[in-house]
Amino acid sequence: MTTIAKAYAAQSAKTPLAPWEFERRDLNPHDVQFDILYCGVCHSDLHQARGEWGNEVFPMVPGHEIVGRVVAVGSSVKKFKVGDLAGTGCLVDSCRECNSCQHGLEQFCENGPSFTYNGYEQDKKTLTQGGYSNTIVVHEDFTLRISDKLDLAATAPLLCAGITTYSPLRQWKVGKGQKVAVVGLGGLGHMGVKFAVAFGAEVTVMSTSPNKEEDAKKLGAHKFVVTKDAEQMKSVAGYFDFILDTVSAPHDLNAYLGLLKPKGVMVCVGIPPTPYQLHAFSLVAGSKVLAGSMIGGLAETQEMLDFCADHNVVSEIEMIDIKDIENAFERMAKGDVRYRFVIDMGTL
Repeated sequence: MTTIAKAYAAQSAKTPLAPWEFERRDLNPHDVQFDILYCGVCHSDLHQARGEWGNEVFPMVPGHEIVGRVVAVGSSVKKFKVGDLAGTGCLVDSCRECNSCQHGLEQFCENGPSFTYNGYEQDKKTLTQGGYSNTIVVHEDFTLRISDKLDLAATAPLLCAGITTYSPLRQWKVGKGQKVAVVGLGGLGHMGVKFAVAFGAEVTVMSTSPNKEEDAKKLGAHKFVVTKDAEQMKSVAGYFDFILDTVSAPHDLNAYLGLLKPKGVMVCVGIPPTPYQLHAFSLVAGSKVLAGSMIGGLAETQEMLDFCADHNVVSEIEMIDIKDIENAFERMAKGDVRYRFVIDMGTL
């Protein structure tokens, strides 16, 4: 039976998000339907709702940090039952057949993944709509199990900000005995700090804002460097094994590459609006690695959620009413959030 979903949507790149209703699909045999209780607000929601990345499709219901409770399951569903907690991140489907999908990298599906919003289902014609709504229908393979040990609202941002930082730290085997820097202390950066600390690394936060030092220490960071202070930057030259760069504003990568030890690794997860300017010598001197990372696949995302349940890792959040989403967008654009907005969807 088709469900009429209530939502907030952008009808164009020039119009504010406003109430809108649309149809969620009928429940197929392998589908899970869950009522959305909380949805995190990602910076990409703002970019796409404002048409800043190109190729946006409207009307658009943003939101890909989605958690809630299962209200219906298809006849062939094995992993969920009514009443379970569930979540959905940046993906709702993929082809399942290509090399990437076969190796747990659904986010890189060679036939095009189905993103949770501003994308298309695998039929390539049905528009997907996200979590700024009261309910969602997702194939069970792309529905994630959420532990009842975690604060549900603070778990929502793990579905994007969490996996975006967890994945590169795991890929490069960050752990005990390593010195790690996290550049930027925002929605992504604060999760990078929590994970790196949980993995046993010595963690330094690097920020342009001296007033974030107290927060950095509360999150578990061992050291703090003000990047505008030349002496502080000089004091950590050649110091780090790994740098996680979460900054989405223009900045000089060469300065940070100089802080790595030989064979050190720097991974970028932020997306600045302009191309990086990189000197080859910054990499060649020391045989350093510069890499990028997106989100993780489904198995890795579930692994991350299970790790968070075992180690009590969640996001630092500020709860908002859906009616305040435009104000939240404006504050987020100014960096005025510590450290992730989460919408209480009960206010819809």
